[in-house]
Amino acid sequence: MRGGFFQSHGVGGVAQLVRALACHARGRGFESRHSRHPNPKNNLINKPLSPKSQRHKENLLNADFFSSYAGRVKPKFGALRKLALMRRYFKEAEEGVMGASTVAGLLAEFNAGTRKVTDYAEEIIESAKNNADLGAVISLDEESLKSGAHIADQNIKDGKAGQLEGLPLIIKDNIDTSMLITTGGTGAFKDAAKENAPPLERLLSKGAIAGAKANLHELAYGITSNNSCHGAVRNPWDKTKIAGGSSGGTAAAIAAGMFVAGLGTDTGGSVRIPAALCGIMGFRPSTGRYPSGGVVPLSSTRDTIGPMGKSVDDLALLDGVMADDAAPLAGLDASDIRIGIPRSVLWAGLEKGVEACCENVITKLASAGVTIVEADPEDIWEDDAAASLPIVLFESMKELAQYAEKRGVAFSEMINEVASPDVKAILESQLGQEAVPEAVYRAAMDTHRPNMQRKWQAYFEAHNLSAALFPTTALTAPRVGHDETVSLNGEDVPTFDIFLKNTDHGSVIGAPGISMPAGLTGNMPVGFELDGLPGRDKALLAVARKIEEIIRPMDLLAR
Repeated sequence: MRGGFFQSHGVGGVAQLVRALACHARGRGFESRHSRHPNPKNNLINKPLSPKSQRHKENLLNADFFSSYAGRVKPKFGALRKLALMRRYFKEAEEGVMGASTVAGLLAEFNAGTRKVTDYAEEIIESAKNNADLGAVISLDEESLKSGAHIADQNIKDGKAGQLEGLPLIIKDNIDTSMLITTGGTGAFKDAAKENAPPLERLLSKGAIAGAKANLHELAYGITSNNSCHGAVRNPWDKTKIAGGSSGGTAAAIAAGMFVAGLGTDTGGSVRIPAALCGIMGFRPSTGRYPSGGVVPLSSTRDTIGPMGKSVDDLALLDGVMADDAAPLAGLDASDIRIGIPRSVLWAGLEKGVEACCENVITKLASAGVTIVEADPEDIWEDDAAASLPIVLFESMKELAQYAEKRGVAFSEMINEVASPDVKAILESQLGQEAVPEAVYRAAMDTHRPNMQRKWQAYFEAHNLSAALFPTTALTAPRVGHDETVSLNGEDVPTFDIFLKNTDHGSVIGAPGISMPAGLTGNMPVGFELDGLPGRDKALLAVARKIEEIIRPMDLLAR
């Protein structure tokens, strides 16, 4: 399907190519929860606050980050029930119960004064040292992190806390940062960028902290994150295996508990693939949802930053800030949701354990009242094969050269500094006769991509779909070093092609997609993906949040 183009152009390593949905606590669900615990000791409303928490109650209840969670509970309620929800966050975070947002729970602790940002920064530094063998982090400036944490604690104390005050994020190292070195995972870029990437700047303006820069596949041009310049990123579930890519460092750091959330980039699957392989969640927004620029580029048509974490609420929170979109997610019942299952390509040729885990997700959704629609879109795959690589290769050669120039590096010098053989081969191939002709690129942009978008829109409209569901990847993480081929059901297949098979079409279309854990097979995580329509990001996240409530994806990873 795509192999012919890849093989003929010698680009087998090209990269294209983001805990849980806080439970949708409806009023009846909230009340029924407490009706099961008549003992006042178990009642979150009656349980007294510690004196220290009491002093910080008003700061927490007025915090912007908490309002979106509280606003989902029906009917409307006042400070008392907001306080009960705050306790619920603390309780569930302490007990490890699904339903508590990791980011919101951490921010609640900061704002209530039960945890200092400076103490948490020290925990991150220690965790990064203890997990150095994962190769997830390229740079962590301890003094910068401590300084940012100290400022956050002071802002909280002074009642000046921003929406994300004190939240340290791990940032993929192809996202520009002015306070930390931005390497792009390669050797030529050795200093900080002049400005922060615009989406990141929006997060920082709300109080978030750029905690560290994450390792990646060199220049984001691959899906293994086996980086010959900075070392391979290894999977926390099995350090002999890949974390996926190209946002492998961000995924591995979150999965290992070093950070609660972070940013990756996605051109063809680079947020969703490592999220699936490492057992976290990753969201690719619609192309153009966030301000452009500030990323070591592959394709302006397809590139986007994407949030990564362990709950849908966490991803939605970061997405809302980066998109400057404060609208809350809609509350949905299971009966409101119609999920398309496109079997013909996206469910074909799967590892047996991957198939079983994802079928189990469908079964649970159907049992909960979600409507399952077994239907395929009109064939988009021929157009995808004709559009995918031409767009990336044509645009990256121009845009990478422009980016390098802005960073004060000659394009030829940048290519010379590339250490990963697969990445260097791709770039050098596009300097000669194998370069994508402009006519092929124009056909991809003017004919094949619009065809895919039209057919995807028609698929959703014909079946009144809320989302399409399929396995994020056809197989679990292989061993580090299997960069060219991997074994799938006893057959050797191209590594890049097989891992990109299910994620590529969405990024060509420009559609939003979210990967969530579907369970384990062979003690390795499996991911399933929900894709929506371009521009319908909030609608997709609302569906994902309800599905998270039903299947409790992070619980499926219990060993």
